[in-house]
Amino acid sequence: MTVMRVFYEDWQMECCGRPFGVGQEVGWRLVAVDGEEAGNDHWHGAEAWVENHGGPKHRTVGRVRSIDLVHQEYAAHHDPRAAEPAVLADLEPGTVVFRSTGRSLEPVPGARTLEPVDNCPRWFGGFEEEEQPPRRVPYRVRRAVGVLVTLEIPDDPGGPGRRAARTR
Repeated sequence: MTVMRVFYEDWQMECCGRPFGVGQEVGWRLVAVDGEEAGNDHWHGAEAWVENHGGPKHRTVGRVRSIDLVHQEYAAHHDPRAAEPAVLADLEPGTVVFRSTGRSLEPVPGARTLEPVDNCPRWFGGFEEEEQPPRRVPYRVRRAVGVLVTLEIPDDPGGPGRRAARTR
């Protein structure tokens, strides 16, 4: 048996995935994390990632041995004036104001945690706010970004659709 770590991104699961649990057999289209991407924290130490929108024609079949929910911390930046309605009260009537209502998120390097779970969620939810308004800029948020799966693959996969992960 070959054991590999696979990253399944939240949006891939929410869009086209099927929830799974520890001990279940799964068949996924896997893309190997190549040498350039290996140091990229985006894959959280995985050797391959699940691609539901293309990728290899054949699926890699294996048994799920463990699942870790991956939480990433972000520094959230926004225009502090967008949270202050008093700013608008000081303007002349008819004044056109463009306000940013969104925020930009920057991953905090090394601020990732793993939470062992028995089942992969279908929906990962939103952000877990660490500070309540009024917020200082930047402030921190944490969110689940996917799962890191330990997948056991037979050494002799045999049969159609049972292939090892391939590079792009």
